[in-house]
Amino acid sequence: MKLAGLFSSPAGSTTSSSVLGKLFKPALGAALSLATAAAMAAPVNMKLATVVWIGYGPFYVAESLDLFKKHNLKVSLQVFNDPALIPAAIASGAVDGGMLTYDQVVGQVAAGRAMKVVMPIDYSNGGDAIVADSSIAKVADFKGKKIGYNPLSPSDFLLSYALKTVNLSEKDISPVSMTPEAVPAAMASGALPIGVTYEPSLSQILGQGGGKKFKVVFSSKDAPGLIADVLVFDDKVIKAKPTEITGVMKAYLDGMAYMKAKPDEAAKIIGKFMGVSAKEAKEQMSGVYNIPLAEMPKAFVKAKETTSYYASGEIIGQLLVAKGQIKAAPATEATFDASLVKALAK
Repeated sequence: MKLAGLFSSPAGSTTSSSVLGKLFKPALGAALSLATAAAMAAPVNMKLATVVWIGYGPFYVAESLDLFKKHNLKVSLQVFNDPALIPAAIASGAVDGGMLTYDQVVGQVAAGRAMKVVMPIDYSNGGDAIVADSSIAKVADFKGKKIGYNPLSPSDFLLSYALKTVNLSEKDISPVSMTPEAVPAAMASGALPIGVTYEPSLSQILGQGGGKKFKVVFSSKDAPGLIADVLVFDDKVIKAKPTEITGVMKAYLDGMAYMKAKPDEAAKIIGKFMGVSAKEAKEQMSGVYNIPLAEMPKAFVKAKETTSYYASGEIIGQLLVAKGQIKAAPATEATFDASLVKALAK
């Protein structure tokens, strides 16, 4: 037998080609099918809990423009009127994750829930505030007064911190439980001299009476970084869906980039989501600082500034223990997982 003859003979060539075709066609078809299936794979659905808050603007932009799509995600934002209800929704699996304030995370971890911050979002820079009528000049004047706020929420925490600065506590005031959205109407009716809320309700109050009826007595600007908004997931979800969570984070950053490149269009989108005008949305943006990717890792590093979770967490823990909301403050390291931010920031 001449081996050369097998490859040089026309007849042999036809036979060989036919055999090879029979062998490779099924394999090629399978490969193409797999590639097509991968290309047409349905996006992963995720639900994120949120409240109406100007600091979450990049997420509102990302949802409106479907910026999650290129990360093979279909994300829907579930709006909660009461931020205190979000931790339970995350714990039950009703939502995949959510946006909370860092003090809420400290409280949840202290209670034994494995919720962790995966990304800093913003810190309030005046967007959370305690407002009062003309009879109230300073925090010390809060003694014995009715104050409307949402218990076990960022409003509660801000008020506790403000009272502590003048050696007062909740025992020195007359608490009135209500959601942040209910504060404007309660104050407008004259039922409350003091209320604690955040944007957009804050602007609604300050706009009453031609802007002369109420004023800010204390705000998050007086404690930069202390009221910090964060993206949170249960630890088991972080371990199960690191790629998807990274996609959520990337879409958020895409939303931030769009806000910077097209501020007018972004203001329209954010205003629509929040139920305010684009002009009002722009004005409210000055009350928050959205943290860029380059600065995000700093939140997870030990530092004295309250923009670090180690510093703010210590203050938060002390306040929550003093109020009897937690028995002991958890270790700061138990409240976050910095791995995804660090990987993105490389």
